[in-house]
Amino acid sequence: MIFIVLAASLPAMAQDDAFARLANPEGEGWRIAESDILREWSKSGSAAMDLLLKRGEDALDMGDIPAAIGHLTALTDHAPDFATGFQARAAAYAAAGDFGPAMADLARTLELQPRQFQALTQLGSMLEEMGDDDRALSAYRQSLKIHPHQQEAIDGVARLERKAIGTDI
Repeated sequence: MIFIVLAASLPAMAQDDAFARLANPEGEGWRIAESDILREWSKSGSAAMDLLLKRGEDALDMGDIPAAIGHLTALTDHAPDFATGFQARAAAYAAAGDFGPAMADLARTLELQPRQFQALTQLGSMLEEMGDDDRALSAYRQSLKIHPHQQEAIDGVARLERKAIGTDI
């Protein structure tokens, strides 16, 4: 099996700065930080792996779940240290209703990139759908600690908190 060596990402200081700007509740600097982080996370270090990611994401966007899973599995097989590949494949598995493999991919994503807020929000959404409200709320809250501006996570917390006190509409 051939493994791709990933290119070095942003230096740790630059990443820490981007995450600090992302978490800042004031101003609009968080939008630029979010864009910088997502752009950095999308770089595998290999044009071929980037193409597999694009093909997988495009297939997912088109609703072709089997093709998305195929492309993203090829990506994770050849770039096992590329967190975004696992997060994207988790989304494809979740879309197929395969929550077990999706959860495993999210665990791998968070092992590789503990600040992957999209994976935490995705985890919260899946846990909520499975009826595990306490763990879903925890995942949403963890995600919001990293990126407090994510509307999906904000809505998830509000929805689950209302449900917990019996005011769910």
